[in-house]
Amino acid sequence: MTENTYNPGKGEGSPVGVAILGLGTVGAQVLRLLQERAEDFERRVGGPIEVRGVAVSDKSKPRPGVDPELLTDDAFTLIERDDVDIVVEVIGGIDYPRRVVLEALHAGKSVVTANKALVAAHGAELSDAADATGADLFFEAAVAAAIPVVGPLRRSLAGDQVNKVVGIVNGTTNFILDAMDSTGADYDEMLAEATRLGYAEADPTADVEGHDAASKAAILSSLAFHTRVTSDDVHCEGISSITAEDIAAANAADCTIKLLATCERVIQEDGSEGISTSVYPAFIPRRHPLATVRESFNAVFVEADAAGRLMFYGNGAGGNPTASAVLGDLVAAGRNKVFGGRAPGDSTYADLPILPFGEVETRFHIDLEVDDRIGVLADISRRLADNGISLRTVRQEGGTRAHEGSAARLVIITHSAKEEQLQSCVEMLASLDSVVKVNSVIRIEGMDV
Repeated sequence: MTENTYNPGKGEGSPVGVAILGLGTVGAQVLRLLQERAEDFERRVGGPIEVRGVAVSDKSKPRPGVDPELLTDDAFTLIERDDVDIVVEVIGGIDYPRRVVLEALHAGKSVVTANKALVAAHGAELSDAADATGADLFFEAAVAAAIPVVGPLRRSLAGDQVNKVVGIVNGTTNFILDAMDSTGADYDEMLAEATRLGYAEADPTADVEGHDAASKAAILSSLAFHTRVTSDDVHCEGISSITAEDIAAANAADCTIKLLATCERVIQEDGSEGISTSVYPAFIPRRHPLATVRESFNAVFVEADAAGRLMFYGNGAGGNPTASAVLGDLVAAGRNKVFGGRAPGDSTYADLPILPFGEVETRFHIDLEVDDRIGVLADISRRLADNGISLRTVRQEGGTRAHEGSAARLVIITHSAKEEQLQSCVEMLASLDSVVKVNSVIRIEGMDV
């Protein structure tokens, strides 16, 4: 570390100046808790935390309980102040926060952010800027709010080899799927209920199409495998195509459906390692711990060589839970400002290749509507086997009227197969005269737990 990045500390009892960028749901809770628990934070940090200012887009908006003298609409001037040591970014979005956070880091100010989209898209750039000045970059709140996941991956498991991270990291989609599972209602009905209760935004696209979870998966994968992964590297599918019939099929298989962020270390055929990061809805056996995660709660399941299986569970969203994670990072950054030292930086030494999604192996649940006649099941099983798909179970259910003849429902569960193999087989099955319709193809996770 060069002279200009060495941080000897300000000394015990020295004040730590904080700038808060954003005063929405999270920012307001951060400011409130800092003011209400000032003495506790002073003891934890080693010196008083003093809020120097709060950057907002509209100073004229009524904000009960907030000192108007703290408010500014000029974030850049605020973070440039000599008495600001730490910048808390809770604005959201990417482009503007990126400019502000980079400016802060270049000025040697430590940054605490809850912005998963920013970290997932520009984590490498932000880490490099922090390294250049010796500033801290904390982002525990960016993945699962109050659930401590980033810290354990960054520090507690730094001496272990993490092989897989699977998580439910979006509360909106978990609420919808859990409600569909418990009531039998369809997707549109439960999305409307989630919106009415405030779990879903007016525009729920980022949640229900998996983009929010993909940003979090990129962060988890980067930490777990010491490799830079961005949201562009994440295969992403949402839940809007999940039907009540899919939920019923999961129940018949003693499973439930969850939107999973899956980050996995993969051993390739030549013995080399790669990683896969994806977000998609999947069947998960009811015996799996993640199957018990209800309503809007989040959970992250980690598998490591020495530690074995670990699960982190709790509130993954909301003002108070997110503020809790932000304040935890703020205390750590504040102690470093007072006593010296620096938090662990970006660890990307492994630089593992990110595998094409088609190379990833998964089990599949395939739901077909087929002609109800002798020989169809045998023909389909043979065609799948010829294309390298091994069948675990096949179940035929009662016939229904379809088109001009009778049809039967055929439910197939495969052994592990590559995505590209499966997709080509589904296209082949859809083209068969005996297949009336491919109802759904859903992956299966957690069968080995």
